[in-house]
Amino acid sequence: MLTVDPHSKLDLAAFSVDFSVPLGELASSESLLAGLESGWSGPMTSSDEVRLKVRDLLRVGGFKPTGRSKPASEYLIKASEKGRLGSVNLAVDLCNVVSLHSGLPISVVDLDRVMGDLRVALAVNGASYPFNVSGQCIDVGSLLCLHDARGPCANAVKDSQRTKTHDGSRRCLYLIWGSSDLPGRCAQTSAWLRTLLQSEGQGTLRVDCF
Repeated sequence: MLTVDPHSKLDLAAFSVDFSVPLGELASSESLLAGLESGWSGPMTSSDEVRLKVRDLLRVGGFKPTGRSKPASEYLIKASEKGRLGSVNLAVDLCNVVSLHSGLPISVVDLDRVMGDLRVALAVNGASYPFNVSGQCIDVGSLLCLHDARGPCANAVKDSQRTKTHDGSRRCLYLIWGSSDLPGRCAQTSAWLRTLLQSEGQGTLRVDCF
């Protein structure tokens, strides 16, 4: 179960996936990997309006989504334009393709690495966590985050290293960080991601949000 605190702009979509085998044994299809290119033609296209509305979403609470703290979807656009967006694993590749072209940030979390109940809420001031294997930390204070029993672990900027997917991951949670100022876009993004998962031979499960 996932609880979501009241928020003036959040339009959240969430679903889980039980992959058929560990991610290290799954390869992304060539057609999916083609979507990592910025010029690829898909059912959705990002825009300046989407970028601005996503930043407005993250500003609620006082977070500043600029510089190294810009939304992950913006990072993907820059990385793709520079030819630096490569394959990670099937779960992340799906996330990156859809986020890149929809313009909405998407988190993917290993459900076997979280502890206790899950909640989406603003992180308390001073909260932080490492986001990569080298131990670099991000200050997530006042940022809308997914929390487990140990604290914040994912958001629209950088997900926590401790709950990221790895070769042994099989049970994953996707969170699409949409804005109510972009009516219908989150639902469209979620539907596209679930369609791509099914095309890669993987089914999805509904997550109830309260």
